[in-house]
Amino acid sequence: MLVSDEELVKRSKLGDAEAFEQLIARHQQKVYNIAYRLMGNPHDAGDLAQEALIKVYKSIGKFRGEASFSTWLYHIISNVCRDEMRKRSRHPVSFLDEPVVTEDGTLEKEVADLRGSPETAFEQKESDAFIQQLISTLNPEYRVVIVMREMMGFTYEEIAGELHISLGTVKSRINRARKYLKERILAERELCRKEERLLVERREA
Repeated sequence: MLVSDEELVKRSKLGDAEAFEQLIARHQQKVYNIAYRLMGNPHDAGDLAQEALIKVYKSIGKFRGEASFSTWLYHIISNVCRDEMRKRSRHPVSFLDEPVVTEDGTLEKEVADLRGSPETAFEQKESDAFIQQLISTLNPEYRVVIVMREMMGFTYEEIAGELHISLGTVKSRINRARKYLKERILAERELCRKEERLLVERREA
């Protein structure tokens, strides 16, 4: 019979190292996935996931059970990642969804074409790696809310409370993030289809 998180937390608080290991093993992949979504690369995700789990180990005795253990754990990993993003924001950072300002006006940035052959382009574009690439081009304020909502399952109200912003701001950021991601995915689909048609025409010529 599967032991509940609540029971494992209880044992962990009493110093049961095996119970704590079971608890972490149950959630560590989700913790890593959240870190990966927020940070955009496996190296940072691994480091920050490990940092979050160390924090959990040190503070498990303070967990009061007002929310589920998983919610508490996801709160910790999101805070660790947000802290890291704030540190990095002190240095100039350029995101792919920001236009380049020149003397002649503004220009939209283009993402390098890493698709390979047109035959495999659509499949690659639909892959998790491509979705992650798109999420990584979002500014942090949009990236955080979309990950908290879509991956961590937080309600709009919970996100507002967590980030100390208004409910309207949460909804606005999520809507803008979804719109941006949808437009980019549809644009890439259309580009792939055009390239496939051109390939067919060249073969038939």
